[in-house]
Order: sequence, then C-alpha cells, then structure tokens
Amino acid sequence: MEYTVQKLARLAGISSRTLRYYDEIGILKPARISSSGYRIYAQAEVDRLQQILFFRELGLSLERIKDIINTPSFDELRALKEHREKLLEKRAQLDLLIANVNKTIAVNEGSITMTDKEKFAGFKQKLIDDNEKTYGKEIRAKYGDEKINQSNERLMGMNEKQYAKWEELGLRVIESLKKAVATGDPAGELAQMTADLHRQWLIYTWDSYSKEAHAGLAQMYVADERFAAFYNEKQAGGAEFLRDAILIYTGTNK
Repeated sequence: MEYTVQKLARLAGISSRTLRYYDEIGILKPARISSSGYRIYAQAEVDRLQQILFFRELGLSLERIKDIINTPSFDELRALKEHREKLLEKRAQLDLLIANVNKTIAVNEGSITMTDKEKFAGFKQKLIDDNEKTYGKEIRAKYGDEKINQSNERLMGMNEKQYAKWEELGLRVIESLKKAVATGDPAGELAQMTADLHRQWLIYTWDSYSKEAHAGLAQMYVADERFAAFYNEKQAGGAEFLRDAILIYTGTNK
C-alpha cells in the first residue's frame, strides 16, 4: 500500500510538516514523487518511519537516528528487539513509580502506612536503572558486579534523611567545582574541599572507601566520554580539573 504525506502523517500520528522535514534532512525519503508532485511512501518507508519514531521515543536525536539507520550493517529485527528491551525497562520504571504514587495516595487517605524508604523507592530505583543504562558496563568492568550491587543496595537502603543528604552533597560537589575551576589550581583550598565533598558523597553508596578506588573513579571521569560529558556540561573543563584535584587529594598524582 502507498501513502501520500497527509495519509502517512495521519496513520503515524505526526504532522505532515514533520514528514517533509524528515525528507529535507535525508532521514526518510519518499519512495517516489508522483506526476502531480506528491511525495509517495511505500511499505519500506512506513517501516523506516516506525523505526525512527521508536528511536525518538527513546530520546535519540534525529542526527543519531540517521547515523544508525543509514549504517549498512543496520539490522531491523535486532533493532526491534532492542527497542522492546528498552521499552520493557521503561515500563518497569513507570510501574514502580505508579505503585509508589498509589501507596502515597492510600497513605493520604489513611488506609495504609508507608515507611520513609518506601516513599523514595521508586525514585532511587529509577536512578539506579538510569546509571546502569549509561555507565553500568564500564563501572562493572572496573569494580566488579559485587561492589556495584552493594552500592545499589546501599542507595536503596537509604532513609529519607540519608537520601536528602546524599543529594545535597552531589549538588555541593558541582557548585564547589565551578568555583574551584575558576581558581585554576587543583591543589588549592577550594579544589581540595571539592575533592573532600566528592569523597563524602561517594561513601554514602560505597561499602568502604579507599584512596586508590577514589583516584580510579576520577581517572574514569576523564577516560570515559560519558562521565566526562556529565562534569564538563556543568563546568567547562570540570572533568579534568576534578580528576586532578582528587589525585592530589588522594596522594596518587605521582
């Protein structure tokens, strides 16, 4: 079956303007142009549009999607299976948050009680899931499954006060880092205070602290572009500066 821009847009639940834009940027070209000048889409384009919308739902940029689906090795079936896994993960996160909201409603109605840990379980689990998705492979390879699982368990086991303090420390690390970078001195007082705040933040989820492990994590902040992007987004040059400050703080900068 073939579709015009308007018919395919209605079928997919998007605007005609979106389809025309996809054509302009080369991510979804029509199968042909009719004698009247209309864009005509066939089954292959319908399937491609479905893939694009799947990727969009998962938060990928159009530029990234274009790179993926234009790769000669692109495997549609494999991509669909990966979409399914990611959507199942997303559903599990939403189910946990919904259950948390339902419990909170019941608490407010007076039908049940809810512990402090239960109040934040959904948020903490989502944080763990997001971290696993973004950094899991690398940190598990570096520190091992046992340590990472213990760290996740400690996070899930935090009470309301501990969780609030942990979040506060994370924000203080970023704010202190911004001021420290401005000094240009990773050995300076502000930089070393930032490194200490970072240590305090870490020990909330680490089973035990060691200078070597702290330094190793700091090295990863620069070596892995995703870690680097997180700190550099907060402050230009932040990842390298924080690494240098931590290496000095731990005495491992030799």
